[in-house]
Amino acid sequence: MPLDTPATAARDQLAALAARSGEPGFLPGVLGADAAPPAPGTRAAAVLVLFGLLDRHESDHAPEAALSRDLDVLLLARAATLRSHPGQVALPGGRVDPGDADVVAAALREAREETGLDTSGVEVLGALPPLPLEYSRHLVTPVLAWWRRPSPVRVVDVAESAAVFRAPVADLLAPANRGVTVLRRDGAEWRGPGFVVRQDAGEFLVWGFTAMLLDGLFTELGWTEDWDADRELPLPSP
Repeated sequence: MPLDTPATAARDQLAALAARSGEPGFLPGVLGADAAPPAPGTRAAAVLVLFGLLDRHESDHAPEAALSRDLDVLLLARAATLRSHPGQVALPGGRVDPGDADVVAAALREAREETGLDTSGVEVLGALPPLPLEYSRHLVTPVLAWWRRPSPVRVVDVAESAAVFRAPVADLLAPANRGVTVLRRDGAEWRGPGFVVRQDAGEFLVWGFTAMLLDGLFTELGWTEDWDADRELPLPSP
């Protein structure tokens, strides 16, 4: 069996997922994807969901799915000084600008500006259905991509990002790194999935929009392992 078979299989699974994105019931219930159309005034945004192969080390966790231990996804930690979602782990992305040709161009531009990514080495597999975020009044389109020629990434602007890193997918799938997060605000309670990520820059909690999206993708791909849905992961202090 060729050594790159698990990696090639992951890329093919992601491409097949992107091809199915227009089917009814795709990613059911993720972030209200089946909800009513967004309210007027909602702003268009896009994020880049970029998978590739780690060039430094592989995960210690052996995933149950036939995945390479060095499969990874590009993430960043937002600067703690930002007014919107300070300190949260996110996918590279942002609002669609008037000069962007489409949501794919917006996702690639934002990733380049935030992480120094060489987008010429990125294979775009497809745009997934846009997801409404009522709290921030954004309609976010995830752009699924494969890193066919990896390039160095870094924090480009410390006012925007605190860290940029490639998280092993196997680490995200490991049951020991999974749990739920609970956000209590104005008498209401919001529960969602969470992932603990350990990097050289420290330990990070992936929650909110990014965790919901990754959880939905992993489930749709058949990669999810059984994990303790009663285990609560404390949110970082504001």
